[in-house]
Amino acid sequence: MLPRRLLSLVLALALPLGAVAQQITVSAAASLTDAFKELGPKFEAAKPGATVRFNFAASGVLLQQIAQGAPVDVFASADQETMGRAAEQKLIDAATRRNFASNGLVLIEPLKERSELFVTDLRSVALKRIVPEDEVGPLGEAKAVLDWHARHRFCAQCGGPTVAGASGWRRECTSCGALHFPRTDPVVIMLVTRGDSCLLARQARFAPGMYSCIAGFVEPGETIEDAVRRESWEEAGLRVGAVRYLASQPWPFPSSIMMGCIAEALGDEITLDMTELEEGRWFPREEVLQMLEGKHPDGLACPQHIAIANTLVRAWALEGERI
Repeated sequence: MLPRRLLSLVLALALPLGAVAQQITVSAAASLTDAFKELGPKFEAAKPGATVRFNFAASGVLLQQIAQGAPVDVFASADQETMGRAAEQKLIDAATRRNFASNGLVLIEPLKERSELFVTDLRSVALKRIVPEDEVGPLGEAKAVLDWHARHRFCAQCGGPTVAGASGWRRECTSCGALHFPRTDPVVIMLVTRGDSCLLARQARFAPGMYSCIAGFVEPGETIEDAVRRESWEEAGLRVGAVRYLASQPWPFPSSIMMGCIAEALGDEITLDMTELEEGRWFPREEVLQMLEGKHPDGLACPQHIAIANTLVRAWALEGERI
């Protein structure tokens, strides 16, 4: 049976600092709808025009007012089982139940439009420099960790459900107790050079005219240098000798770390893997400089500033980095 104290409603008023907290108790009623009707006048008398939060739980209903003087925004939080049992026992009517989403959170009154807010993606945030540079890293961290949580709801060891632990930095299996931690997938990205030219290539998904460095995941048991040599051979048919690490970049799409290198090709002949790449060729330094400056006669371009490929190309073309 659903506890009758579910209908004992307590309104806790969160007042500004220095004020005395107040509580308003609503007596048990035949339904939550009736209880809300009884609560209304008391609430308005206590603090008109404030924000109210309804939090439904098996132990009772807590209505917490946030005293910010804004128009009333009502949220309803409920677990599906509790609301279902309440409906079966006719403690709430059908219309009331329809106001509560099964995911436990619904905004009854639509949010007011705010011109300073807009919806965008992380790539655009970095590309358009919407936030300071030192804030992009934490945003990438958040995106990668949230994505990991979404994709690791079940244990890889036994298949049981997992729950978040350690403030979100691990998941714990509720069946076998195994601990799982966020993963980062290592990727090598390399600018392969030959004398005063470098290899740039493009995939079909790239923006028109965009050319970049080749890249690939590091396989188990490989060093960074070995991964550069293998990927250069697999994607471009080039044998590579010397490899030098230059820089790295987190890439939370969804959870990679890009390790940037400059490599020296041992030959000139390119054989592209057409399942991976659409085009690719040797670009002389003068042409690369035109691409970086946005002055290429055919409109060809290098990746924009947010990509480590841009860092590698600039280091070689502008700063004279060598193997």
